[in-house]
Amino acid sequence: MDIAHLHFLVAQADPSERRALVALLGQLGAGRVTDVADGPATLQALEAGATPRVNVALIDLDLPGMDGLALLRRLGEIQCAARLIMTGAQPAGLLFSVETLAEAFGIELLGAIARPVTAVTLKPVLENYTPLPRLAQTPAEPQFTFQQVGIGLQKRQFEPYFQPKIELATGQVKGLEVFARWNHPEHGVLGPASFVDALGESGRIDFLDWSMIELSVERQRWLQDQDIAIPISLNIASETLAHPAFVRQMSACLERHGVEAADVTFEISESSVLNTDPDFIERLVRLRMMGFGLAIDDYGTGRSNLQLLARIPFTELKIDRSFVDGASRRLPLSTVLRSCLSLAHSLERKSVAVGVETRRDWDFLQALGCTYAQGYHIANPMPATAFPAWLSDWRQYF
Repeated sequence: MDIAHLHFLVAQADPSERRALVALLGQLGAGRVTDVADGPATLQALEAGATPRVNVALIDLDLPGMDGLALLRRLGEIQCAARLIMTGAQPAGLLFSVETLAEAFGIELLGAIARPVTAVTLKPVLENYTPLPRLAQTPAEPQFTFQQVGIGLQKRQFEPYFQPKIELATGQVKGLEVFARWNHPEHGVLGPASFVDALGESGRIDFLDWSMIELSVERQRWLQDQDIAIPISLNIASETLAHPAFVRQMSACLERHGVEAADVTFEISESSVLNTDPDFIERLVRLRMMGFGLAIDDYGTGRSNLQLLARIPFTELKIDRSFVDGASRRLPLSTVLRSCLSLAHSLERKSVAVGVETRRDWDFLQALGCTYAQGYHIANPMPATAFPAWLSDWRQYF
């Protein structure tokens, strides 16, 4: 990429290494580089209002006066707009933890590089740079009471949106995950942040679950009538799934709309797998015997017991986006991702990578043998009525 227009800051205590980094950036095409030797000078150069504004800062962890960790905290507090590249003589695993810390502080980190920094290690990290968009001040999604959400559900203002799940080996659409959206008459289309908490705090998340089940199966029938027969995946709270009438009510829903159990997968959170209640496990086994699919969602974020995991009759392992985004360029992440994929393969289950945002993510997952992918690189969630046109466009390429 062309970096001539960017202003770089090099923060390195050792004079020879500092000069080498400045020279290296020049060789890669940088036209403007400022260098400093300690933490306080780095902070001053990155404070809001400092001129000229820094676009990318290479900061060593071992700075005098204020080390890299303390500096990250302060930069998070002042909401530093520059993109950072951390350098250090520490092991790769520790540098990855620094990346995690930067993310927790809200810092835009391009990567962490072991010293000595070379063109081979620096250039790929610079490729991660994209200009910060000019963000308008968008208000947070409005919050509603349980009563208001209930009225919206009664008036059928809630709508299932569908995000395609793609088979990486063929590019074919193999499934649609359902996302709840509220078509609010005043605020437009609202996501779960506006209504899930109110339902959860009232202990009635099942109201939303059953609304989405009924509407999603209804839309699935409509798609099948358009000669589009694609299975759907529904996120279901463990409380809903544990209800004694769940199997009977689900069977009645499928019968009403003429949909087969094999065309529906229930996604349950990884934490639900910790439930060793025999009635709950019996229900999972019964659903599988009826032909329904079962997916463990957000895998890697919970504390699931691997022995118990092996005994649950799930059909898909959905790997959390935190292990997918950036795995192609971060060794520790890729190691965790490979482990998740290996587990799915060993248990003879399908693997699903969630949060595929770039073609680089797609190619990396394809090379690793991941079964399915979904994310904004492929498509945003959409109403059922928009899916046929999207599918027609997608099939032009696969």
